[in-house]
Amino acid sequence: MSRMLLIATLLLTASIEINHVGAQKADPGGWKSLFDGKSLKGWKSTNFGGEADVTVEDGAIVMDRGSNMTGITYDRDDFPKTNYEVTFEGKRLKGIDFFCTTTFPVGNDHCSLIVGGWAGVVVGLSSIDGKDASENETRKNLGFDNDKWYRVRIRVTPEHIRAWIDKDQVVDLATKGRKIAIRPECDLSRPFGICTWSTVGVVRDIRVRTLTEAERGK
Repeated sequence: MSRMLLIATLLLTASIEINHVGAQKADPGGWKSLFDGKSLKGWKSTNFGGEADVTVEDGAIVMDRGSNMTGITYDRDDFPKTNYEVTFEGKRLKGIDFFCTTTFPVGNDHCSLIVGGWAGVVVGLSSIDGKDASENETRKNLGFDNDKWYRVRIRVTPEHIRAWIDKDQVVDLATKGRKIAIRPECDLSRPFGICTWSTVGVVRDIRVRTLTEAERGK
């Protein structure tokens, strides 16, 4: 082996090792990033009818104020159906209604976590046994400040739907025997999507992971 070829081989090996270590450090919990921070690759603007522009700015997805809904839908077929956790950061720039409502799979069904609905305060699941978030037991009234990031986290197992906003758990629903569904307006958000209602919403750092065996039983 020539000296130059040997050097090139050593440099390539070192680069692979560095990248491998970097990837391990960047993803210690098994998280998979769904948004590259630069483009809508893997996503599509949801064709609700009356939707506004969706753009990528400063490492985040901006959903402008539509009439009424604007949103994004995951455009790949690898999103899990159960035993997973998904998380992202969202904030409201303008408006008074939901700014990062999330539709997600629950086995073969789907559900939506409303964040700031019904004039900006309602958090909960739509729909449970035919009742919207404003009507069922998952409803909570919370305040949200404009231009402030909130961390949303949703965990789905065959027996439960759980959700957190920042460090506070906002949903803990046992799903056995319950009818899980979405409102018709959110059909186009399946299998996984995030949307706004007459509001400018921004999301970033969208990630998903498979739950560990220990987490699945909790």
